[in-house]
Amino acid sequence: MRTNIELDADLLQEAARLTGIRTKRVLVRMGLQALIESKRRRSLSALRGQIHFYPAYEYRAARERLR
Repeated sequence: MRTNIELDADLLQEAARLTGIRTKRVLVRMGLQALIESKRRRSLSALRGQIHFYPAYEYRAARERLR
């Protein structure tokens, strides 16, 4: 999808310096991906302590099977 947006030149310059990415398109895409990942992690961490396993559930054994 095409759109026109006004970007903060200082933010773009700093992001390019820190990442080594030189194109605006890639910088914006990476920024959006980082934002999405951050929000997903937060929503998962909000579940901490709310998931209850059966007392006999062997989570360590399940982890080993995944390796």
